[in-house]
This record gives sequence, structure tokens and C-alpha cells, in this order.
Amino acid sequence: MTLRIRIASRASVMATAQVNWLMGEITRTSPGTVPEFVPVTTEGDRWAGPLSEVGGKAVFTNAVTQAVLDGRRADIALHCSKDMPGDEPTPPGTVCLYPPRDDVHDALVHPGGSQLDDLPPDTRVGTSAPRRIAQLTASHPHLVVVPVRGNADTRLALSRAGDIIDAVILAHAGLRRIGRASEATEVLTTGRMMPALGAGQLAIQTRADDQPALDTLTPLTDVAATRAALAERTLLHALAGHCHAPIAGHATAGDREEIRLAARVYAPDGSAMLACTLTGPDPESVGNAVAENLIGQGANKLLASSRRS
Repeated sequence: MTLRIRIASRASVMATAQVNWLMGEITRTSPGTVPEFVPVTTEGDRWAGPLSEVGGKAVFTNAVTQAVLDGRRADIALHCSKDMPGDEPTPPGTVCLYPPRDDVHDALVHPGGSQLDDLPPDTRVGTSAPRRIAQLTASHPHLVVVPVRGNADTRLALSRAGDIIDAVILAHAGLRRIGRASEATEVLTTGRMMPALGAGQLAIQTRADDQPALDTLTPLTDVAATRAALAERTLLHALAGHCHAPIAGHATAGDREEIRLAARVYAPDGSAMLACTLTGPDPESVGNAVAENLIGQGANKLLASSRRS
């Protein structure tokens, strides 16, 4: 008997590439299962202004999740984990499964081939991510950060045109997914640019009571990626991380070994940074412990200032 699995996601080039990967994996691991792409247009796709004015990144993920929750349009939703808001509870009755993680690093794309440290004063670097803005402002104050939105193709085109920005910082995993990784002129280490919580990680969401979908997705999940994702998500929830919160972090974990979680919270202008790195055997315990440490250092005050900025 053929099982039909409907996958909801945005219709951007990046999202389509991710769905195509997932459909290929489902076909490979579950013969007889037929995956189908259900594109969803969200309010965020229609809005050209700052995301904070329309509800943050949740405008992308909530609409896709709703296609699964209503039970009529889709069976699973595919998200970028870093786009899932931390200050909203996971919808009741849903679960997320995590496939192997991709590259977590950020990458600089400069049409002239320059690396970050070689950019001259007043070079306009495009990014709208608060954590990138804070880190870049602190480490390279001679550069001009220009907030830009849009899919990766749009931002790459802006950097090539040179009218608004001269270079752009994007997720290296995203460049790889759309076949444009060769355009990166420098892949930034996590020490130079701490990644977003959930960077490089896809999250596959389905209803907790949809056993056929769960059976289909289970072969695609990765234990180490799941443990790292749970640690990072726990930290983000404990800090109530919102769309314009300059929070960065990265968890590393094996299948059974201890989890190492490094995290940072920044002032929006990069003038202050709080840092904590802890290890432990349990994802939730490590995530909560790092959050408690950062809150003890004053994270709530910095995050409150980001809400006002």
C-alpha cells in the first residue's frame, strides 16, 4: 500500500532545496512512500520591512506549522531550526525530529574576493541578524553594517550590484543547499562569529499522534544532532529568545558522550558580551544550566535592551 506524505514548507529557493533533499531521503529510506511538496506563502514572505514589526521569525514558521496542525493540508512541516522562535511554546501535540546537522558556520561573500579582515573602512556589509550585527560591530567597528532582508539569492544579488551593500554574511549551510557555496570568500570560525542556535540544523515537525509520519521520519533522525538541538532549544526557551535577541551558541554532542554547549548574549551594539560554556550528559540540564549562568551575569538586562532597540 502506497503512503502519501505531504511536506509543508515555504516556497523560496532555499526551502525548496531543503524539501527536495527531504523527499529524496524519504524515497530512499521508505520505499513505497510518496512525498509531496505543499508550498506555503507566509506573511513574512509578503512583508519587506523589519520582521520585528510582523511578529519576528514566527511569521515564517507558524504558517507552515499550521498546515500540519489543521490535519488537512500537510503531514509534516520542514523548518530551519534557527528560525523557530524561542519565546513561544512548541504547539501542543507536535514533535520535532532532527536529521544530521549541516555546517554551522557563517560565510562572507565579497564580489572582489576579500576576506573579512581585509575589508577597508566603510565597507558596507549586509546582514539583518542581531547576533551578527553585534559581533561584527564589536570586532570590526570600521565597517558599516546594513540591515538587508530577503532570500539568499536576493542578498547575493545585492552584494554583486554594489548599490546598497558591498558584501554580505550568510549561513554557509544555506549557500551549500542552493549550490552556491563556491561564492563564499571566507568561512568564519565559531570563534570569530558564533553561530545562531540551531544553525545548520533542519527540524522536521509532525503531529505526535501521526504514527505513519513518525515511522517514516524515524530512519532520518540523528542521535547526536538531536541531543545538540535539544540543548540549544532548551537554552533558547530558558532565555525567551525572540527574533531580535542577539543570542548565539553552539552545542556539540556524540551519541552518548557529554554535551558541550557554548553560548553568548550580546548588547545590540556589541558593547557588551556575556559568555558561558558548560558540559554535561543531559541536553535539557546543560541548556538550563547555561541559561541560569548567563541570567546570573545579567542576560535579562541585555535581552531587555534588545527588545527596545
